[in-house]
Amino acid sequence: MSRKHRHFKGAEVSCCVKYVLFGFNIVFWGVLSNLSSITDLGGFDPVWLFIVVGGVMFILGFAGCIGALRENTLLLKFFSVFLGLIFFLELTAGILAFVFKDWIKDQLNFFINNNVKAYRDDIDLQNLIDFAQEYWSCCGAHGPDDWNMNIYFNCTDRNPSRERCGVPFSCCIKDPAEDVINTQCGYDVRQQMELDRQKFIYTKGCVGQFEKWLQDNLIIVAGVFVGIALLQIFGICLAQNLVSDIRAVKANW
Repeated sequence: MSRKHRHFKGAEVSCCVKYVLFGFNIVFWGVLSNLSSITDLGGFDPVWLFIVVGGVMFILGFAGCIGALRENTLLLKFFSVFLGLIFFLELTAGILAFVFKDWIKDQLNFFINNNVKAYRDDIDLQNLIDFAQEYWSCCGAHGPDDWNMNIYFNCTDRNPSRERCGVPFSCCIKDPAEDVINTQCGYDVRQQMELDRQKFIYTKGCVGQFEKWLQDNLIIVAGVFVGIALLQIFGICLAQNLVSDIRAVKANW
């Protein structure tokens, strides 16, 4: 748009709205980029997740930033519709998760068990399981014996692995005095009685620990989702406001 049009009396494009929308895209871009820290989803290749999240980031960032700076109503409308679609999908997912809580719990159990079986097959998956077990102080989906499903950790006589009848190091109770992680701390630990195990490893399952964490942090989790939703609504309103300004200016040509 030529600069001389901005000197007409009456309607004009708000520079404040324009650059706030541009800044919003930078912030929202960063929020979406954090989603790429999620890795494996029940056998789903993390590479595809990076591609999908990266594609969404690029499309939204391009449409919002370029649409705001160039005052392109087509890109701004696309940005609003796309952001609205994401908001609708999030809202739908939230409602379905609340209605089908038991199904979600079963899927979480299935997800953890599948990943326990494939623990040594994928380094990203391995890091995800280790992080979950350390963060929630848990071991396996329902307890340490879930690691019998893994070919390296099961207790069968046919298992030649040194990790036989053990658990990953992330199941171990950390000694604050140790600066270096002992990756062999879980060796042979499941050959001991359960009371003896409790001295060395976490004995609670990750499904139960995750549910407990969710209940303890329900307000924070809900606040994060509400904050993201408000951020999206704010972005849609900014884009529509800028589109209205541009149309009003064009009407005065």
